[in-house]
Amino acid sequence: MTAQTTTEAGVGATGRARIAARTLRTDRWWLEPLLTFAGLSAWVLYALVRTATQRAYFVEKYDYLSPFSSPCVSSSCAKGARDFGTWFGHFPPFIPFAILILPFLLGFRLTCYYYRKAYYRSFWLSPPACAVAEPHKSYSGETRFPLIFQNVHRYFFYAAMVVSLINTYDAVRAFRGADGDPGVGLGSLIMTLNVVLLWAYTFSCHSCRHVVGGRLRNFSRHPLRYRVWGIVSKLNTRHMQLAWVSLFGVAIADLYVLLVSSGTFSDPRFF
Repeated sequence: MTAQTTTEAGVGATGRARIAARTLRTDRWWLEPLLTFAGLSAWVLYALVRTATQRAYFVEKYDYLSPFSSPCVSSSCAKGARDFGTWFGHFPPFIPFAILILPFLLGFRLTCYYYRKAYYRSFWLSPPACAVAEPHKSYSGETRFPLIFQNVHRYFFYAAMVVSLINTYDAVRAFRGADGDPGVGLGSLIMTLNVVLLWAYTFSCHSCRHVVGGRLRNFSRHPLRYRVWGIVSKLNTRHMQLAWVSLFGVAIADLYVLLVSSGTFSDPRFF
């Protein structure tokens, strides 16, 4: 009699213990992936609606431009929002004004090491939690299409730097009064905080840590880079937290611009 072969993988692979239960964990392991699923789904839904509406994205009186619409380089944009020129004609409805950079911004987030863990566990259940069997029969890692594109994360990092620079420019523009002189409003502070969070998240990226000092063989010969590497490494330990707060920081900044632009809320002025 010939030995029977099996093509099972994962927890069903040859040599693995045969346990009928999906997991022996007794805690609420499902809560974290559930909350992650809800949080990411809510953000994506809000972002899709806001980027497709082409409304209430700019407060001309104080130069508040939504991060979802920056840079605004279409003829459909408000005239005061076209600081980077008019590169395209009028956009039809449902086309985001920031279509030029959104693919790079989304690419940076989607290929981020933390976000991979987040949506692998919450959307694909691969696996949903530690010591919990996943429902998939096979596993190929990130060596096949489309997950092989996760390996271009380091290049999206450079694009994210450009995006953060544009958002920084928008935050600086937000510090002006109704008459064109320098001024400070609540919106100015919200947009500045959004930029600070974006930079913190970008600098905490694993690719940034590698660029700064990952290829050095002798730190003693590069004391300045070693110091910067140490700072980035400390940020890197908070990469998950920065990923979340920066994500919702963008949504809050956009929501504030929406409320002020639509007349729902008046921007308090401090100076």
